[in-house]
Amino acid sequence: MANDWLLLFPEKVRVLLNGLPVPLLAKVEEIRVREGRPLEINYSGHYHFLTVSGSLTQNPGEAYKPSREDTHRLLDLISNHSLYTMEEELRKGFITIPGGHRIGLSGRTVLSGGGVEHLRDITGFNVRIAREIPGIADSVLPYLLERGRQRIMHTLILSPPQHGKTTLLRDLARQISAGSREGREGSRAGLKVGIVDERSEIAGSRRGIPAFDVGPRTDILDGCPKAEGMMMMIRSLSPDVLIADEIGRLEDAEAVTEALHAGISVVASAHGKEVAELARRPGLGGLLEHRMFERYVILHRTEAGLTFRILDGQKRALLLISPEERLGGERHA
Repeated sequence: MANDWLLLFPEKVRVLLNGLPVPLLAKVEEIRVREGRPLEINYSGHYHFLTVSGSLTQNPGEAYKPSREDTHRLLDLISNHSLYTMEEELRKGFITIPGGHRIGLSGRTVLSGGGVEHLRDITGFNVRIAREIPGIADSVLPYLLERGRQRIMHTLILSPPQHGKTTLLRDLARQISAGSREGREGSRAGLKVGIVDERSEIAGSRRGIPAFDVGPRTDILDGCPKAEGMMMMIRSLSPDVLIADEIGRLEDAEAVTEALHAGISVVASAHGKEVAELARRPGLGGLLEHRMFERYVILHRTEAGLTFRILDGQKRALLLISPEERLGGERHA
């Protein structure tokens, strides 16, 4: 049902959120719950505190401050009343729940052997709401197709956090898998897609069943580390296209290289504002140096909405798609 994510929250917080206007509620991207501190929401890049009457304010002194009871209840709800089964998630600092919603956690870290063993005294939550936007990839996909329209070019999607990388990946998976019988350039056959969904955000799977429409010819490895998952896909599921979110480690780059050498197209995302930034990263730098990617899609959020910039493998601009043009046209660079 619509806005079923509201059921994640304890009653007092849920009532306040439910009092927001429906159009605004549909845009909410993050809810930050911090024990004893102002309740905060983020929508379309705007940050506001929420008052005890359910209205928005910029004054933290007017905001509702979640109690210990609120935070304990929230932790109980998101862990499905069984926190001890979430040890691996607590070690990573986040929990992904059914529907692909991801909840970042803050509290006291417990160390072991120089690393984080788990979190305790959890008092801070960043609830990121996952949504699918069918059609968001409409203007992008034609520029990722090789001539002949039967191969997807190796593509890296780039943006800072919360700019829509995962949402774009999700719709690309759906469209690549489904194919198209109609369009400006004719029909396109559906391809076998493999999603390595380490954080369960792309497909939002629950017990192996995706909550989002990621296409009819798509296989998913849910909760699997990206590098290992890509190798498993290559060995046993024979995808035409591999999709992974937020690559960056050296082992991720090695798995991407293996996929490319096996003739499998890779569509992945990474954090960053510009391609040049990636050259300094140990994992991604080598992929850029050897020109492994044939397309770069750079996302940038503006007041008007999301802007796409598409570059070729030599980092030359091909296309700029503004929010207005995404709905009614395109502008070539």
